[in-house]
Amino acid sequence: MEIEGKVAIVTGAGSGIGRATALALAAEGASVVVADIDPEGAAVTVGEITGADGAAVFVHADVTSPESIRNLFIEAEAAYGGVDIVYNNAGISSGEPHWPEASLERIAEETHINAGGVMMGTREAVHAMRKRGGGAIVNTASVAGDGHLPFDPMYSATKKAVMSFTQSCAPLAQSDNIRVNAVSPGMVRTAFQRKTGDGETPASWLLPSIERHADQILPPEAIAEAVLDFIKDDSKVGEIRTVAPD
Repeated sequence: MEIEGKVAIVTGAGSGIGRATALALAAEGASVVVADIDPEGAAVTVGEITGADGAAVFVHADVTSPESIRNLFIEAEAAYGGVDIVYNNAGISSGEPHWPEASLERIAEETHINAGGVMMGTREAVHAMRKRGGGAIVNTASVAGDGHLPFDPMYSATKKAVMSFTQSCAPLAQSDNIRVNAVSPGMVRTAFQRKTGDGETPASWLLPSIERHADQILPPEAIAEAVLDFIKDDSKVGEIRTVAPD
């Protein structure tokens, strides 16, 4: 798919991988809907895009809420006339206290964002893209989906769910000309890695790994590049691409 002239939604676009991907899409000529629950972070992303003569709008989106996801697509179509690209990127870890002391509320939130948000976002994307004759959807999985995180098994489980869901959506390429793929990043240098569930406190159980493997942590732009490759390559369907240091 040629990105120039297309309309893209990016969830979790207020920081990290989401911001890097929103900027990359805009640089390729897409109009970008910056979706996030953080208006301040989203404003920075929108400002960087528009400051470089790109097109972007912010839509507040809570991916755990069906109504919020419906509204996201309504607002995107109102702003730009349709939707061609969706990057379901929003995600969280359980943070501290870690498993099995994580609260039931935090477990529910992590499950709803990481898995449910991808599934509901994909559903709405399919219905929107049918109006355009097709489109491209990319989801964020993780190498943790093929591994084990004793401190956060919910994260591993939800990312494995994203992988299975993505592969199960492969037939949409034949029925609706909609390609669904997923990126599976290793450790990425974003604020996500140093935050717990409260969004501020350093995650003590992650810091030793971060420090031990500092030279192997990827920049968010590396994930953005993989996302754009999936969008551009019409042969890619139902694939999970691991993005890790060479």
